[in-house]
Amino acid sequence: MSKTNKTKFLLDALTFISFLIAMDPRASGVSIHEWMTIALAATLIVHLLLNWDWIIQTTQKLFRGKINGARINYILNWLLFIDSVLIMLSGVLISQTVAPTLGWNLPQNFAWRELHDMSANFALLIMGLHIAMHWNWIVSVFKRLFTRGASNPVAVTEEA
Repeated sequence: MSKTNKTKFLLDALTFISFLIAMDPRASGVSIHEWMTIALAATLIVHLLLNWDWIIQTTQKLFRGKINGARINYILNWLLFIDSVLIMLSGVLISQTVAPTLGWNLPQNFAWRELHDMSANFALLIMGLHIAMHWNWIVSVFKRLFTRGASNPVAVTEEA
């Protein structure tokens, strides 16, 4: 298995687990919730960089009209990206820990809280669809990582 696929898989698994923990700030505490989502922003950037070739190639195919099944995946990825930006932006604007630590005194606004909550809930749906679209890749990489001597291993090439 390629080092890139292994890196992608481990980064994505860590990101997903962190996302699930961050989804319930009452369980982890507001401070951990906020700082963890700042770290998730960094993992999102790394994920995008690791999949940059797929993004460029798929975008070019889309504008040439030569994209087939990847169109839904492409749109889903953009929705997930936009939703992630909304979650993080609204999260900073309602922050109780990160913003004050950085010296930002932001007025509390219920609309930002509502946007944050709705975006986070929508992210669960999009993330579930994203995982479903990549399920074969996830299973293939998992098998390659955690089983030895698997007979007739599946080629692992799917991206984004």
